Amino acid sequence: MPLIPEEPQIHESAQGPRATAGGRTAPTPRPVPGPRPAAPARPGRPGPIRPMPAQRTPREPAKPGPSVSASTPQIQLIPASAEGALDAAEEAVDLLLESGRAPGDVLVITTGEPHPWAAHELSFGEAAYWAQHDAGDDVFYADASAASRVAARPVVVVAVNGGADATVAATLPLALSRSGALLIVCGDPKQINSVLGAGV
Repeated sequence: MPLIPEEPQIHESAQGPRATAGGRTAPTPRPVPGPRPAAPARPGRPGPIRPMPAQRTPREPAKPGPSVSASTPQIQLIPASAEGALDAAEEAVDLLLESGRAPGDVLVITTGEPHPWAAHELSFGEAAYWAQHDAGDDVFYADASAASRVAARPVVVVAVNGGADATVAATLPLALSRSGALLIVCGDPKQINSVLGAGV
């Protein structure tokens, strides 16, 4: 059955109240070791440059809800254009962290251009990039071409920010197989339902 677009909010069991936009507190950046330059700012987002994912302040992980089964993750669709899918995914990640998810619980996959933070980390070499993945202590960003290599995490966020339909069609089922509790897909509902067919 095709997915029905929902309002851009995160539905998870036992996540507790979500902080309002006005009540958000910015994470306290930690010093960056070595000569690494600051991570690039998110495209289209005003304000100061955000720290790299590894600098996010850790939050206590939320207690798993009894109604969530690891074999049947929830699926949520957040409508967005290809140009706005990355921003929608970032908002979803922010809401997940504010609702109590640990950064290491979250994986973000892009179907088009890589996330700026992924490109930034890859500039230091694949070994360092995948070492962050293997550490599993922060949000990890991967391009669809590398999605088959990533390990499962409780929450997977897919930004359908471009790419061929074949890429999207291959990425969504793979992302579902990597998500333990929740799969969030940010993109055009018609395209997503088209490539999913009757659903995954």
